[in-house]
Amino acid sequence: MTTPDDRSDVTSTSSAAVAPDDAAAVVARLSVVDRFLPLWIGAAMIVGLVLGRVVPGLADVLDAVKIGTTSLPIALGLLLMMYPVLAKVRYREIGLVTADRRMMAASLLLNWVVGPAVMFTLAWLLLPDQPAYRTGVILVGLARCIAMVLIWNDLACGDREMAAVLVALNAVFQVLTYAVLGYFYLRVLPGWLGLATTDLNVSMGGIAVIVLIFLGIPLVAGYLTRTLGERARGQEWYETRLLPRIAPIALYGLLFTVVVLFALQGKTITGHPLDVARIALPLLGYFAIMWFGGVGIARWLGLSYARTAALAFSAASNDFELAIAVAIGVFGVTSGQALAGVVGPLIEVPVLVGLVYVALWLRGRLTWPQATAR
Repeated sequence: MTTPDDRSDVTSTSSAAVAPDDAAAVVARLSVVDRFLPLWIGAAMIVGLVLGRVVPGLADVLDAVKIGTTSLPIALGLLLMMYPVLAKVRYREIGLVTADRRMMAASLLLNWVVGPAVMFTLAWLLLPDQPAYRTGVILVGLARCIAMVLIWNDLACGDREMAAVLVALNAVFQVLTYAVLGYFYLRVLPGWLGLATTDLNVSMGGIAVIVLIFLGIPLVAGYLTRTLGERARGQEWYETRLLPRIAPIALYGLLFTVVVLFALQGKTITGHPLDVARIALPLLGYFAIMWFGGVGIARWLGLSYARTAALAFSAASNDFELAIAVAIGVFGVTSGQALAGVVGPLIEVPVLVGLVYVALWLRGRLTWPQATAR
């Protein structure tokens, strides 16, 4: 992304609050492409939906080659989307980030205790008569984000190093707990409450492969780019010359991913508009509760704006690729569970983009504690 690395106000040790017009200034300094990101994403969704409907056999062509259970074009888009963001991370500062145990504990609580419970509750309250959609929504809630959260955090001028650490933490817990949590929320907990139960047969090894591909490859590439680039030309050249050149790749990867995803599932989405609206309700409630809840907890902990943004976006984002892959692998590509998984990014992408602007607005309207000088 071409978002400016505007952190001088949150890393200073002075007590001055962020200026009220700071959010507007940040948005004004964005490139034209980044400033109108919601428009481009909306256009990418429409293009994908139209292509999926009017081009015969396009979905079969796009889905013909896969990495694991994920379409190769989607996999390439996700890798391109994540690489520039991870190349921006200052890996030498990660040790300072992990020392904030309050932040790490809050993230684990929000992502692995609160998030799944909130989605489970909303799914049962709003989809009590739709077991397939309900299961798909719960699967989305269990898949913690390891990709797009870096984009949203970067656009909101959040703490890039903290976001990278939280993503890595989520990746580890995803491999270890997704199958277990799926069994608990689809079979054990409903049984305790006297509700209908669902079996979920998913391999932890399969989840690990997905996580390693979509996080491991761009993480290694980003780390090597920064390490070798700084070693060859220095940090100033790397951050002022090289990063601006590779940053736009993230946006192109994001838009390409959205087009391909909606092209693959366009016929399913446009063929069930009322079902899509019903599935959207618990997702909308979930994103709002988790994001504002993350902001509230961060304020209570006295975190700086940058770390508040990282915590809130990591809590509100979901790994829709994993949720869709599991839903398709277990229940089939034409299942209601798969449709619910596809509706996830349809709702998440525009909502999280909107929350980026909310975050920037709050950044200039509230008084924030200053981050520890680095």
